[in-house]
Amino acid sequence: MLVDAGTHLPAYRADEALAVFSDSLRARTAPETHACVLELRTGVHSRVAGALRELRQTREALSDELAPLGLRAAVAGTHALASAAETSNSDAARYRQVSKTMRSLAHREPTMALHVHVGVRDAEDAVRVLNRLRENIPILIALSANSPFVNGSDTGFASARTHIFGGFPRTGAPRSYRSYDDYVESVDALIAPGAIPDHTFLWWDVRLQPTIGTVEVRAMDAQTTVEDAAPLVALVQSLARLELDGGPLDRRSTPEMLEENRFRAARDGVEARLIDPTGRRLVPLREIAEQLIAECRPHATALRCAAALENLDQRLSANGANRQRACASRLGVASVVPTLADQFVRRHGSH
Repeated sequence: MLVDAGTHLPAYRADEALAVFSDSLRARTAPETHACVLELRTGVHSRVAGALRELRQTREALSDELAPLGLRAAVAGTHALASAAETSNSDAARYRQVSKTMRSLAHREPTMALHVHVGVRDAEDAVRVLNRLRENIPILIALSANSPFVNGSDTGFASARTHIFGGFPRTGAPRSYRSYDDYVESVDALIAPGAIPDHTFLWWDVRLQPTIGTVEVRAMDAQTTVEDAAPLVALVQSLARLELDGGPLDRRSTPEMLEENRFRAARDGVEARLIDPTGRRLVPLREIAEQLIAECRPHATALRCAAALENLDQRLSANGANRQRACASRLGVASVVPTLADQFVRRHGSH
């Protein structure tokens, strides 16, 4: 999110900033629905560490190029002080279309998410990975929850972003699919009659991106630091390998269970108790996450992201929502965004 360097209120100047960025930075940034939000993009990487290294470099470049404009960048699932009454949308063609079709929904409070793409060569394998990741959406939401404040108030949710963004159509968990043909037929039923322009207007928690050959996870709140993002990226990649090399999923949540678990994860974050689809009981998130980490550990080792995966244990103690609330308790809600901006980049040699 772009903020005014003095007030740290949302700065609806993304289009202006993009117009003056260097060519190298412009290639790694893009507009979003709200004009106070920029999307940062990495290239394709075979290792988690490589993607995070590029993201860190992009953050540093962005910070440098925003400074002369009187702007700073910060990352969370929401801006703690943002109000829907004051929003402005990007003038980019895609987001003019979003604004036209979503009407008042496009003028909600701005939200920011962490999207992780996993390349999968085979279409049927991609559907298997989508189905596996679908089952783990609540865990990803709880671990990444980083948006407790909106309009200066504590929402009572660890991830308010999940439910604000859920006001859009075609959001939430996708259904489980039997095959790639099943997925294509389902999506084509919306595209063929012109109900939606293309598959990128499906904003599900997990979706296929056939044009670039990836499964895209979209359920997580944006992360304040690159170090915060690392274990979540490692978990997503490891879950994909677990599905493809570790055997098929032996349990599936009903749609009702999955929706309830999404709600609980967004509300309670790492303190959530989720429904176990096998035992039909409520289980602490820590217990579920620790079991999942154990299942993913050999796959993370093979993918060379084991150290990042192990850092998930720190998220089970305190995710971004916990830290924002601790900051607000000490210094007031108005201090949250300046603190997030201070953490946006950590230069070499800083701590």
